[in-house]
Amino acid sequence: MSILDIFWIYFILASLQPILTQKWLESSRLRLLRKIETQRGSRVIALVHRQETMSLLGFPIFRYINIEDSEQVLRAIKLTDPSVPIDLIVHTPGGLVLAARQIAHALKNHPAKVTVFVPHYAMSGGTLIALAADEIVMDPNAVLGPVDPQLGEYPAASILRAVQQKDKNELDDRTLILADISEKAIAQLKACVREILRGKMSDERAEELAALLSTGKWTHDYPLTYEEVKALGLPVSTEMPEEVYAFMELFPQPKQRVPTVQYVPVPVRQRGDRTQ
Repeated sequence: MSILDIFWIYFILASLQPILTQKWLESSRLRLLRKIETQRGSRVIALVHRQETMSLLGFPIFRYINIEDSEQVLRAIKLTDPSVPIDLIVHTPGGLVLAARQIAHALKNHPAKVTVFVPHYAMSGGTLIALAADEIVMDPNAVLGPVDPQLGEYPAASILRAVQQKDKNELDDRTLILADISEKAIAQLKACVREILRGKMSDERAEELAALLSTGKWTHDYPLTYEEVKALGLPVSTEMPEEVYAFMELFPQPKQRVPTVQYVPVPVRQRGDRTQ
């Protein structure tokens, strides 16, 4: 066997390795989902958006809630008997309001109990989905976020405040159009949140919470901790199944040449005067 033959064998194996790894991960995820379904007697759906790397070129892919996601989640819900509970694992920075609202609406209309698990974060549209659950289960350090609409790079609430501080005659048409769209977007999203929360709390409290989350009280990336979510009166707990953490381990982040975080990946417990 020549050096050239060895090179080509190495090249073929290197090309196949990412594909085989991805197939193994997908198979492992499905097995774990089936295990959770058996344990909890539920339909388990995962909506996980993590930065991924293309198989060969190594470019990072940033993912968010889109129409394809809503189509898949709605199909999974439709295939679930009305008497079967739904467990939704959510890990997302957010995404399209249309897609998130469709998912939230379908979850709210499901007759059996709906539980949303948030192992790390569910921001923006992810929070909108979580609000539709009968119970939100968060890791003690996980976060949700505000759901105020964004127009391009600017929050709708900030556009309105900027316009209110100026004479309208000094503003160009584009800014006035953005302000009009912003006002409509906030009103629509506020009504959406209010509708999702209806029946889970009093109408007055639902109105207050809808205004709090959708009108720009916080910046869009403000992290709402478990304690803050509980203080808002939402049905939240920290009873996260270990299988959910194991499931998230099957979504590895792209490898870096120099890792930014390092640790020995084993549990550490105190024993006597020494840490084991």
